[in-house]
Amino acid sequence: MSELKRFEWPTWGLLILCYGSFGFATTWLAGGSLPLAIVVTILSVALHSSLSHEVLHGHPFRNKHLNAALVFPAISFFIPYMRFRDTHLAHHEDSRLTDPYDDPESCYLDPAVWATLSAPMRGLFRINNTLAGRLLLGPLVGQIAFMLGDFKLIRDGDKRVLISWLWHIPAAAMPILWLIYFGAMPLWAFFVAVYFGTAVLKIRTFLEHQAHHVQDARTVIIADRGLLALLFLNNNFHSVHHLHPGVPWYALPALFRAHKERFLEINEGYYYSSYVQVFRSYFFKAKEPVPHPLWSSQER
Repeated sequence: MSELKRFEWPTWGLLILCYGSFGFATTWLAGGSLPLAIVVTILSVALHSSLSHEVLHGHPFRNKHLNAALVFPAISFFIPYMRFRDTHLAHHEDSRLTDPYDDPESCYLDPAVWATLSAPMRGLFRINNTLAGRLLLGPLVGQIAFMLGDFKLIRDGDKRVLISWLWHIPAAAMPILWLIYFGAMPLWAFFVAVYFGTAVLKIRTFLEHQAHHVQDARTVIIADRGLLALLFLNNNFHSVHHLHPGVPWYALPALFRAHKERFLEINEGYYYSSYVQVFRSYFFKAKEPVPHPLWSSQER
């Protein structure tokens, strides 16, 4: 176990698998079966984003710059790694979880803002608040909201946000240049794969946090051990991750099993047995309303 902790070979193995499957899918496989190549690329994109999450938490190196270099080729494309790192670490301030303003990953809106939206916009957000809608519309809705927010920050003089996007240009250029010079996959197919790779990640984020007066009860545990759990690097044990953010992905399930009753007591039973249960419960149904049910603008 000490050797496992020291070298973190499971993470290295998935890094090799991620880039290897991306290279294989966009070259040889795309030349033989483009639909199958798109599917494999979707999985590579989802895995790359999960690996980006792992490295920002200090794995496999302790040095943040070495970790960033491991995921520098932006095959998940949409979000600059520096912005992902900054916003996600801010998200780990658990007292702010689900806050429409202070939690960068909150999907709730301020009820006062919700009241100003037009009927078509409300309808869009309601559709996006079901799992089916999150899969189909979530990547687009999320990307537009994220970029509008960052544009405002840049306009207001936030140099770190600007630098993050400037660094993202060469990172995003790497998969494009690979496709142009070595790939057999057309660019349109790559962007389809990126979109639906991001949609796969929306399955994980769909209900990983809930509105609750108790901060530790805001974070879910989904005890799934299938393909989705692997793609998400066990981040479905999300309450465990928030309580122990320095624990590597491959140790989270065992940590949960060893202290299951404690974790379920801490998060007040916010638990699902698998993603099958999640799909059955919420594919066409919203788990909670879009406006934060426990929040008002008077709290700010």
